[in-house]
Amino acid sequence: MVSGRLSRGLSGVWLAVSLPLIGAQAHADDSASRPAIKTNRWQEDWSVLADPALRTEPLDSLKYISLSEADPQTYLSLGSTLRERFEMNDASSFGTRNIARDAYLLQRFQVHADLHFNENWRLFTQLEDVRAYDKTTIGAADQNRTDLRLAFLEYINKFGDNTFKARVGRQDFAFDLQRFISSRDGPNVRQSFDALWADWETGLWRFIGIASRPVQYQDERHFDDRSNHEFRFHMLRVERLVGGSNELSAYVGLFERDEASYLDANGAEHRNIFDARLGGAAEGYDWDLEAMGQTGSVGSKSIRAWAAGSRVGYTFADTTWTPRLGLQLDAASGDRHSGDGTLGTFNPLFPNGYYFSLGGYTGYANILHVKPSITVKPIAKLSVQTAIGLQWRETTEDAVYVQPNIAIAGTAGQGSRWTGAYGQVRTDYAFTNNLSGAIEAVHYDVGQAVRDAGGHDSNYLGVELKFSW
Repeated sequence: MVSGRLSRGLSGVWLAVSLPLIGAQAHADDSASRPAIKTNRWQEDWSVLADPALRTEPLDSLKYISLSEADPQTYLSLGSTLRERFEMNDASSFGTRNIARDAYLLQRFQVHADLHFNENWRLFTQLEDVRAYDKTTIGAADQNRTDLRLAFLEYINKFGDNTFKARVGRQDFAFDLQRFISSRDGPNVRQSFDALWADWETGLWRFIGIASRPVQYQDERHFDDRSNHEFRFHMLRVERLVGGSNELSAYVGLFERDEASYLDANGAEHRNIFDARLGGAAEGYDWDLEAMGQTGSVGSKSIRAWAAGSRVGYTFADTTWTPRLGLQLDAASGDRHSGDGTLGTFNPLFPNGYYFSLGGYTGYANILHVKPSITVKPIAKLSVQTAIGLQWRETTEDAVYVQPNIAIAGTAGQGSRWTGAYGQVRTDYAFTNNLSGAIEAVHYDVGQAVRDAGGHDSNYLGVELKFSW
């Protein structure tokens, strides 16, 4: 997710220091209240621009269009996002799917309109045009020309210190580090859901209920995306702040497909989900710990699957370049006994596509993953991360999986646990409040089991620019 950025305005800073202290403090508070551009544009609140003094950026007159002189909460806000990413990948899926070295441009263009009827009701819509230029093999996550990405009606009301929220329509949602439920910002086409969402916030608690059908993307004609009645996802979730700002959360969910296919099971999939997570930070340390269990059935076979993930780190805040040392550990079950009545392969549900790396080589199934990293900030707005990832299979009886959850043919029951190792370098730079860039390079050195299945070492390079208004 993209974090908030400080707003610009050197003339405003100069004016503030020319005024008495109380006036300068008031101006600083106003500047801080200007909203930041977010990855999920529907999360922005531009009602603060009802104050003309805060309209300091070009086209601010379109970020807040008043529709009622009597009610500043009745307004229309317009915006857009353009993301251009050049990618070069010499061995997608380690070269096991007969995809040659590829170099191509991915483009994502979005425009949105956020209509607030009053302080309680709003209608948010977003159109999207996503294209893949010169890509050899185009999948559902690569291209989706001119379609409706989001369109939901939202209701919010406060009852004393409590808040009720509800949304109905096409929307997206993402939780925690997006290991398993995400808006899929890594690939070119993001994930949406036709859903009913409701939540209640009271004190340190938040309760969420979701009933949804994931949107199935098609690219045969404009506006042909639809939710699939054969594919369903529902959830009940609870969150609580503990020990200050640390978040403890848990949820139960149901993932259903009328037709599912695994190496050792086929048929209707009914997967029950149980998840718990703790995330927070204190005294330079940060942590995120999550575990998920899955039960249910696929066809006539029972599901017994699990996964766990953790990211911990320490930031040397008083050291030059403020280095952060990090360690990521992940594990997900595989199917240990082919031909029995139990399926042990973990289903990663809706992965974000960049949790391991943008190279998109391995998926979150039948895996053990260890990744130490160091991140530094040489100058303001620039971060550089270097990391090494080591990967094994949880069991050699199941396959090596590539994203999103595709088994490499010829790996199940063959070779050792060792899958391979990769090196990753990523830089992120915020040129302005509206323009950001990133470069990521990944080299993956495959293990013998992948080589015996026809795979080989892989290299990925991604160069991205994103403009948001």
